[in-house]
Amino acid sequence: MTGIASIGECMLELSGGDGPQWQMGHAGDTFNMMWAMRAILPAELPTDFVSAFGDDPFSGKQLAFFEANGIGTAASPRIAGARPGLYAITLDGAERSFTYWRSDSAARRLAEDPAALAKSLSGRALVYFSGITLAILGDGGRATLLRAIADARAAGALVAFDPNYRPRLWPSPEAARAAVVEALAVSDITLPTFPDEHALFGDDTPQATAKRLGTSGVTEIVVKNGEDPALVVVDATSESVPAEHVARPVDTTGAGDSFNGGYLSARLLGHPPSEAVRRGHKVAAAVVQVRGALAPFEAIRRAFGD
Repeated sequence: MTGIASIGECMLELSGGDGPQWQMGHAGDTFNMMWAMRAILPAELPTDFVSAFGDDPFSGKQLAFFEANGIGTAASPRIAGARPGLYAITLDGAERSFTYWRSDSAARRLAEDPAALAKSLSGRALVYFSGITLAILGDGGRATLLRAIADARAAGALVAFDPNYRPRLWPSPEAARAAVVEALAVSDITLPTFPDEHALFGDDTPQATAKRLGTSGVTEIVVKNGEDPALVVVDATSESVPAEHVARPVDTTGAGDSFNGGYLSARLLGHPPSEAVRRGHKVAAAVVQVRGALAPFEAIRRAFGD
């Protein structure tokens, strides 16, 4: 087993719009995670972003950006007439809000070709997806995706899932809860954020979140909680690991995704869970010191350490 597959949507990102000039980049929760892993892991380890792409000039620029940074797309389909989604970041200090244009993005069709999806996930050491991945698909696409992930897991892949609850993407909280429960059933590692879990499931504490998730069959749980410590639970052993303090954060976009990338990279490299959390915090701290969701590879590597 070799290589990493991260499944989801990479959008065009508009950031830095304090004046009339905006900077365009490429980002999305599962792509942000993969970006961090690509920075950290050995270059010879394949990393593929599994999605669907259009044939317009912006899709072409996005695919060229991936290739220039060592990120493949496996058997992801190219769909005639389709295009990427778009979002803009508005900042209030370092805290961000988002405006989206994504209702007809190509990524919503990533599960339309089950054979291509299965090929993209074949032979992987790690498969990663999120609640946003689930939310952008219809019921049929979601079922197809979860079957493909279950098959990859049965063939030996480690599966990691971040529930990443975004209410506006779901028709109801009940639909989101049902989809998350299905996703947990095919996952080995879950990396939730406590405020999301509180909003969706009513958990009062990170410990309550970990206890609930422990009944789902997931064997490795990391509950992120912003600037507060992360709680890691593996084989019924739990530990709280303090976050890295950043005195003057610039932009918190992508911090949790980058934490996930640092954590999963550390685990694949053989570090124990508590050390992986520490390194995940360091990567997240590097990311909040730049505008946009993606920090330079060198900054991520330096934060992650040897």
